[in-house]
Amino acid sequence: MNDSVHDLVGRSNRLGSDPRVTNYAGGNTSAKGTATDPVTGEPVELLWVKGSGGDLGTLTPAGLAVLRLDRMRALVDVYPGVEREDEMVAAFDYCLHGKGGAAPSIDTAMHGLVDAAHVDHLHPDAGIAIATATDGEALTREIFGDEVVWVPWRRPGFQLGLDIAAIKAANPQAVGCILGGHGITAWGDTSAEAEVRSLGIIRRAEEFIEARTAARDSHPFGAVRPGHEPLPDAERRARAAALAPVIRGLASTDAPQVGHFTDSAPVLDLLSRERLVPLAELGTSCPDHFLRTKVKPLVVDVPASATVEETVTALRAAHEAYRADYAAYYERGAAAARARGEEPPAMRGADPAIVLVPGVGMFSFGRTKQTARVAGEFYVNAINVMRGAEAISTYRPIAEDEKFRIEYWALEEAKLRRMPAAKPLATRVALVTGAASGIGRAIATRLAAEGACVVVADLDRDKAAEVAAELGSPDVAVGVAMDVSSEAAVRAGVQEAVLAFGGVDLVVNNAGLSLSRSLFETTEADWDLQHDVMAKGSFLVSREAGRVLVDQGMGGDIVYISSKNSVFAGPNNIAYSATKADQAHQVRLLAAELGQYGIRVNGVNPDGVVRGSGIFASGWGANRAAVYGVPEEQLGEFYAQRTLLKREVLPENVAAAVYALCTADFSHTTGLHVPVDAGVAAAFLR
Repeated sequence: MNDSVHDLVGRSNRLGSDPRVTNYAGGNTSAKGTATDPVTGEPVELLWVKGSGGDLGTLTPAGLAVLRLDRMRALVDVYPGVEREDEMVAAFDYCLHGKGGAAPSIDTAMHGLVDAAHVDHLHPDAGIAIATATDGEALTREIFGDEVVWVPWRRPGFQLGLDIAAIKAANPQAVGCILGGHGITAWGDTSAEAEVRSLGIIRRAEEFIEARTAARDSHPFGAVRPGHEPLPDAERRARAAALAPVIRGLASTDAPQVGHFTDSAPVLDLLSRERLVPLAELGTSCPDHFLRTKVKPLVVDVPASATVEETVTALRAAHEAYRADYAAYYERGAAAARARGEEPPAMRGADPAIVLVPGVGMFSFGRTKQTARVAGEFYVNAINVMRGAEAISTYRPIAEDEKFRIEYWALEEAKLRRMPAAKPLATRVALVTGAASGIGRAIATRLAAEGACVVVADLDRDKAAEVAAELGSPDVAVGVAMDVSSEAAVRAGVQEAVLAFGGVDLVVNNAGLSLSRSLFETTEADWDLQHDVMAKGSFLVSREAGRVLVDQGMGGDIVYISSKNSVFAGPNNIAYSATKADQAHQVRLLAAELGQYGIRVNGVNPDGVVRGSGIFASGWGANRAAVYGVPEEQLGEFYAQRTLLKREVLPENVAAAVYALCTADFSHTTGLHVPVDAGVAAAFLR
């Protein structure tokens, strides 16, 4: 690896891993150096710079764009002016070295044109606080003297790169600059020097803000509003779980969203303060912030003492007003764009990405769990910025028309179009019971592979967590403990699911067990246990999750994993088969009741799923083998040979049926039972 690249990646990872320095996928870094041209064998000067959309904390050499420095700098001679600077991004492609690496970002010009071997452009909260202060230029001089130079707001692009290059040339003593409304840039002759200077600018900004804050006689956000203090922890999270499905449904008016809940100290502090509403109305400033949070949040301005019903009423009214306000913002920006001779992209949606509820917390939304979480993290950054700016001056974000030009920038639109197509179950949240093993595990795995966020529910929390970890990060799956026979445990598990992903869309009642005993061997405890877990358990899960589905107003799916035994009579199986028949009829009953809400309820009837089955491994397999007079290790083959297709049924076959039922291909199907038994004529539905 080239030494310049090695040093750049190490510096980037260190800077990107510190939330004080920059946020996820925010900022960019670069290095200039020499490599050998493989065609001529001669040395060639190159620019390595973080590519578009990359994250500093996880950057690898593959995430760098690689450009020839001579060609990059020659673009100055063909630059058509600020009115056409967007054209320069396409010109970067003609400067690439070899295959070029990652796609160059809009900030590439800044890195290539500044006469320094190493350049960092970062978005630290403290730096942006100064950048968004009304008197940011004067504060920059007060804090840094002539070591750091103020650069007035300019949209990222080629012209900003020219401006910073000119400022560095005119101020040889400077180590960096504050970019009005945006962030910081620092440079150095070595990678270490650039890193030290970046961290030094941030540290001095933090110390200045901390000192000014300590000297104040009032909080930057004003006094605490009586009645708006945070609710106690348990009550707050219960309230959040009650509100989340309604909020998610409203935030999904234009397109389905996944949710994230945050009740950290900075969030709850802002929500309790007098200046919450006016500060929220000003919106965020840094482009990286409002591209993820939208220009401003929705505030449900009710006291924490309001009931859930009162809060929902206020929320619906606030959401309607927010949509109207956003549409007006879009029309103003679009009219201004057309006056400049530009045709803006269509409005992408008028729903909020951030919803603030005093006493409760912040709900953030995105097309994936990661984007929802990151949107929340960015708004926490925005809170820190507002608090810092208000502590030292007055917070003043960039103007509305500038926000619109960035939000609906043709280059931003092009970036969105380059994103990969969503998977079939993207934005859907699945709750699977009994998902730590066997059929449940296979279902959870398939749904996650198809793009769903998955809540792995199981009696054993540790095993549920293990399976969730195998499926991916907490942005993909979480494990929860759930004893489906307990009303309280089911309610708590559904609450965990809602707080994890904002709601639930797809419920799979899979938890089960079986005891293979004759009528005379079956005890009352045997009967009660199987009915408590499967019949009662499915009822409790469907009821609690069904309330979430109805509150969301987004439709949904409930799938029961029943059994061939729900319609087939076999020996020594009365308790299990009877409870499976109960589950099968629940499908029909709930399909009839929940259809009015757009909720589909269907069932899957497996049979002979031996391999990977927790039920068969727990003694059921040995008992059934004894009943049929075959060795236990041959039970799967025995079941296969009695089917019409002569095929063994695997957990993955059941998972495939569940997935199919939950796709748009079955949008008009409810009350259906799908046999997954390789063909058992005696179990044909009539």
